[in-house]
Amino acid sequence: MLHLNKITFFAFCVYILFAFSCTQKTTISKNQKELFELLEKEKDNSQTSFSIINQIADSFRYQGDNQSLILFLTDFVEKNPDNPYNSYWLLLTAYTYMQENADSVAEYYFDRIIQNYDDLLVKGKSVHILCLQNLIQISTSSDNRIYYFNQLITRFPDEVNITELYMRLAIEYEKIGDWEQALYTYSLFLERPDATTIQIPGIPDAYNKARKLIDFNNSPKDWTFESLESLEKAVKNAISRYSSTLLDKYRSKVNFFAMSWKQEETDTNSQKNFSMKDYMRGNRIRYSAKLDESSNPNEAYLRTTGWSQYINVWYLYFRKVNFPLDPEIHGRWEWAGIYFGEKL
Repeated sequence: MLHLNKITFFAFCVYILFAFSCTQKTTISKNQKELFELLEKEKDNSQTSFSIINQIADSFRYQGDNQSLILFLTDFVEKNPDNPYNSYWLLLTAYTYMQENADSVAEYYFDRIIQNYDDLLVKGKSVHILCLQNLIQISTSSDNRIYYFNQLITRFPDEVNITELYMRLAIEYEKIGDWEQALYTYSLFLERPDATTIQIPGIPDAYNKARKLIDFNNSPKDWTFESLESLEKAVKNAISRYSSTLLDKYRSKVNFFAMSWKQEETDTNSQKNFSMKDYMRGNRIRYSAKLDESSNPNEAYLRTTGWSQYINVWYLYFRKVNFPLDPEIHGRWEWAGIYFGEKL
């Protein structure tokens, strides 16, 4: 029996692996050569050439030779502009560039397919849908993403989630400042039967986001104040006069909340529609001389006491209005809610 020491055994294994690798590469190269020869003979037969090109592409992928794969596919498309499967070959090219972390080049090829080639079903899947879905993922331009979303919605309404796409499209309109289109698209989203229940990754509580914006747009917005100082002064004056009528007038009529610090504004029981007189009668209401130190240029808190024997402390929450659609309202201040209890 032959005995090998560890070093000899290791060298032997390396040799075997090297020999196997060389044999494998030789086999692949031989197969590729045969496939290229077959492709040359069958290039006018689209069905047969489709299978051959796929096999050549697979062999390059197996070798991890993405550059040769890209060169092969793009060269074939350039030399065979009438091949009915060119959109698919360019799709593979785009995917390969994505594997190489070259998303900008991949985007060029995905978009080229959409703009210049008819759609094609490969293994039951639309090449254009695949391109659009990938373009939405990798494109950094809101204008481009808006175009891609609209293409999916208008061309493939039965094959995509329209409700989700309306929400994502509306957000893109917001990003470019097209508020009229944003509001219109949010309205389309709200009209969808599953708008109240849909869960959209990356957009928590999509329904309330759209609902609040639409409701605010449709409201008179006559409770807003020119500045934080004027809002603070008005609310303090109303409390000093024990005027629940004025306080009810000053608070927001849309999306006003009243909740504990641990709750979320989106909780169903955080939206309150009550009159301040229910809590002022017979109570001794007081407020702090200054706004809470945690206040900032966009949000402010006024600590008040005496509203209830159960929860004595209320923080009145003021915020700057973010509504670029209406320059006369954008940047004003509103009393948007109440936090119950001491700050956490």
